[in-house]
Formats: sequence, structure tokens, C-alpha cells
Amino acid sequence: MTEENGSRIATDLTGQVAIVTGAARGLGQAIATTLAAAGAKVACVDVDAEALGDTVSAINAAGGTAEALPGDVTDSGRVDEIVSEVVKKWGGLHVLVNNAGITRDSLIVRMKDDQWDSVIGINLRGTFLFTRAAARPMMKARRGRIINIASVSGLMGNPGQANYSASKAGVIGLTRTVARELAGRSITVNAIAPGFIATDMTAALGEEILAEVRKQIPLGRLGQPQDVADAVLFLASASASFMTGQILTVDGGLTV
Repeated sequence: MTEENGSRIATDLTGQVAIVTGAARGLGQAIATTLAAAGAKVACVDVDAEALGDTVSAINAAGGTAEALPGDVTDSGRVDEIVSEVVKKWGGLHVLVNNAGITRDSLIVRMKDDQWDSVIGINLRGTFLFTRAAARPMMKARRGRIINIASVSGLMGNPGQANYSASKAGVIGLTRTVARELAGRSITVNAIAPGFIATDMTAALGEEILAEVRKQIPLGRLGQPQDVADAVLFLASASASFMTGQILTVDGGLTV
């Protein structure tokens, strides 16, 4: 496939079941669409039920199989319900993509408690809750792929994002630890650390800041959601069966 024609790598996920959080837009939408195009049945999770419905409708219209499961990733009971519902409906769970995330940027001396708590809650607690819930059926089946969306901010820090950087560094630590815990059951746990990707989140920075960002990226451009979705597809595939506990950086050379 060409870069203009969707996913640029090919793998067959027919018969597999995936959950993608934060699937209403941006990276999550691209990831859900890409997994569905590879043949997986995809349960799409987000708090924005209306936008989530649009994602699911587009996948189904294109010949894929997807279902909307609205929910708050910080709600432990709802997370358990979603995983149970998916396993009951489709007979198992093979791939979990913890993508849901937010930013609430502010310098540390001005950061309010709720800005810290909301970012840590969604980005880190949400990843923990879904990982814990998904690990149970995966352990029983003795197979699975857990893929966490971290960030280069969790590797190098970013002024004004103490909460976001801390949450993503936490996701990286969680990934490496759970990879060790679940390896004996043939479950791989990896993370992807995107750099600046062209989404609504980065667009909010404004063109002046983005122009400066591009100068810092050796490839000279922002990434596209499909760049991250392709990395997810690789980690979900049989080709990545000997990779676990790894952080795959997709940043155009920003952290080189």
C-alpha cells in the first residue's frame, strides 16, 4: 500500500478481538480503523458517545466490524463491564490498545490540583484499569497483546506538561513491569512513544509554535495518526511476538 492509501503494512488479524480506548478521534480513531481493516473485531471506547458512534459507523461502512462501548476509563466498574461484555460477545480478547489521554498544560507553579488529577487519572489510572481487566481473559487464553500509547514527553520531559510527562513516564514504567509479569503466559506488553502528531491536541498549540516544533524534528514534519496506527498494527501482529517491555518511539527523530 502507498502512504496515501491507509495502512502501509499488511497483517491478518481475522478472528482476533481488540479494544481501543480513546477511539472517538485522532490517534484512537486511526488505530481502531487500522485494526478493523486488518480483520479484527474492534470494541471502541470513549466518553464522547456521539463521536465514538461516528468512528464505529465509518468502520462498519467500510466492511469492518466494530462496536461502540462508551465509558470513562477511570471508572473501575465500567472498565470491568466493558472487558466482560467484549469477551462474552466475541469469545475472547486478543489485543488491548490503551490510547485514551488528555492534556491540561500549565507551568508547575500554576498547575491546579484538578489539572494534575485529571491527567494522571485518564492517562495512567485508565491504562492500569484496562490492563488489569484485560490481563485476566488473556492469561486464561495464554495469549495477548497489550499496547500502551505513551509519549516522548514521558522520555524527555516537556515544559508546561509536568502532569502529562509524569503520566506518560508512569505508563512506560507500567509497561515494563507488566511485560515481566505476563510474559510467562505469552502476553506481550509494549508501548509506543509518539512525538508531535497532527491531531486536534497538537493543533491547539497554534501554528507559530508548530512551526518551531517542525524545526526541531529531523524529518521536518509532524507525524500523522497513521504513523502511530501502523506501529500498533506491527506490535499486534505475529511479527512482534518476540518483543515485550519495549518502547517504540515514533517521533521523526526528535529524541535522537
